[in-house]
Amino acid sequence: MSALIKSSLARKVVMALSGLFLVFFLGQHFVINLTSVIAPDLFNSWSHFMGYNPLVQYLLQPILIAGVVIHFVMGFVLELQNRAARGAVKYASYKGSANASWISRNMLISGAVILAFLGLHFYDFWLPEMAYKYLESNPEDATRYHEETVHKFEPFWRTIIYVISFVLLALHLLHGFASSFQTMGVNNKYSAAIKTFTKVYAIAIPAGFIFIALYHHFNQITH
Repeated sequence: MSALIKSSLARKVVMALSGLFLVFFLGQHFVINLTSVIAPDLFNSWSHFMGYNPLVQYLLQPILIAGVVIHFVMGFVLELQNRAARGAVKYASYKGSANASWISRNMLISGAVILAFLGLHFYDFWLPEMAYKYLESNPEDATRYHEETVHKFEPFWRTIIYVISFVLLALHLLHGFASSFQTMGVNNKYSAAIKTFTKVYAIAIPAGFIFIALYHHFNQITH
């Protein structure tokens, strides 16, 4: 039993660390994407740097992909463990929302939808980028990124999928971001401030991505 508890705790720590890493990347990704609205030339410049810098491509990108895989695998494993444990003891004290919020009880669902969204995002941006650079022998073009990004939000159905996905991401972060600090044992005078920050971040960053998607969609309709 002791070994099982330690194993479960280790998985939670790994999930928390990978989650915090992905949250950091999410903020960095948002800053770059926001420039597609306010400074297209800067967006092209940053996107070109991210797309051709060897450190980013051959070190940070594989680490990011590994972080995504580890986080979601640990999430599914822990959820299955929790369900098995509840079933083993009939979970007599579990009374739905009386024990936990809707968000925390449905992290597996929101996580699965976000994972599906990441698949679409890879299909929309990462795969075309890989094909452009390595399969089609295209010349290096540092000015193509803004036009390509804007074009992706032209279809209304794709824009709606992005909006729904970021709403679910916000719900996922509202529980997961704060929980990551709890898992890491952060419990001091800054805990209240950290909790407030995680809530603001969980709402503001997805809302920012929604704004970007809607802006590019409707900007094309009106022009």
